[in-house]
Amino acid sequence: MASFNKVILVGNLTRDPELRYTPAGTAVTSFGLAVNNRRKVGDEWKEEPCFVDIKVFGRMAETSSEYLAKGRQCAIEGRLSYSKWEKDGQTRSKLEVLANNIQFLGQGQGQPGRGGDRAPGADADPLADIGEPPF
Repeated sequence: MASFNKVILVGNLTRDPELRYTPAGTAVTSFGLAVNNRRKVGDEWKEEPCFVDIKVFGRMAETSSEYLAKGRQCAIEGRLSYSKWEKDGQTRSKLEVLANNIQFLGQGQGQPGRGGDRAPGADADPLADIGEPPF
């Protein structure tokens, strides 16, 4: 039987990324992502957030740590990973997304991304000083 494990999510970071390194020197960044689902209940729309833990490795982990921040929007492509361990005599488990690709999107909810800010006046109209076209 064939299987397929691929996840694509677009959402906002729920916390700042945490960058760590494995003993072998591989960068690992983890953060939370909130993905909202809207559904209509009666006459009102209701937002239902889904919170997902994301983990990314290598150079992309370092880049994510540098440019992403809490509230920043991004698109994640990756796969689901299930881990199980025992702590204090209790079995624990966790389902998370291991990201293969991250696309940085908007600046978030009033939170500029670290190092990803646009230049002052970047939102200004570049043609504002030209005037009317000659035709």
